[in-house]
Amino acid sequence: MSRARAVVCLSGGMDSTVCATLAARDYDSFGLHFSYGQRTQRRELQAAREVAKAVGLRELMELDTDLFRRIGGSALTDSRIAVPEATVEGIDGASARAGEDVPVTYVPFRNAHFLSAAVSWAEVLGATTVFIGAVEQDSSGYPDCRPAYYEAFNELIRRGTKEGEIKVVTPLIKLRKHEIVTLGVELGAPLHVSWSCYTGETEACGVCESCDLRLRAFSAAGLADPIRYALSGTAQDYTNVR
Repeated sequence: MSRARAVVCLSGGMDSTVCATLAARDYDSFGLHFSYGQRTQRRELQAAREVAKAVGLRELMELDTDLFRRIGGSALTDSRIAVPEATVEGIDGASARAGEDVPVTYVPFRNAHFLSAAVSWAEVLGATTVFIGAVEQDSSGYPDCRPAYYEAFNELIRRGTKEGEIKVVTPLIKLRKHEIVTLGVELGAPLHVSWSCYTGETEACGVCESCDLRLRAFSAAGLADPIRYALSGTAQDYTNVR
């Protein structure tokens, strides 16, 4: 029997890897990956390709745009803006940043571009579901990770597509990071090929906010992160790091 189709936004990070595993379990799934001038775009593309193969996506569409690099305004796309290191008191896995300014690693309105492409492809494929691994725990820093954002985007899709039946789903949005790790392990998600670091391409730096969140998540889940880290700075605080 043929299965319903879905499009998955696949960055190659931990959250999108678990999301892609869920999608591939229940749908004939097609992955969409953007290279947009981010510092680690080659490493992220490698991760996305390996994840797509491991979970059995039907196809991985690789899109390349220099829009965000040209716009700038983010430490991920502008080499003149330094990627900040996480602080022990600043990231505790409980949205400690709430009320603070949006961090410099925010890429302006990025997810809207990703989702627009995914919805366009879904229309052509006849898919009615678009998966994205947004997590509310990140929403204190990134406004496009909040549930209200996706509610509004789904209303836009309903009004602005031919059939109006496509829906963006965010299966991880209410989970804590350590719960995502646990779910990923239960699903057999290929977390060993995922990549979360904002700066490193050979070894994860272990000190950027993304590495810090990931390390804390694996530690809270009682598991060792399978990727390689440069053991410096905050990474030394985690006994489970390999």
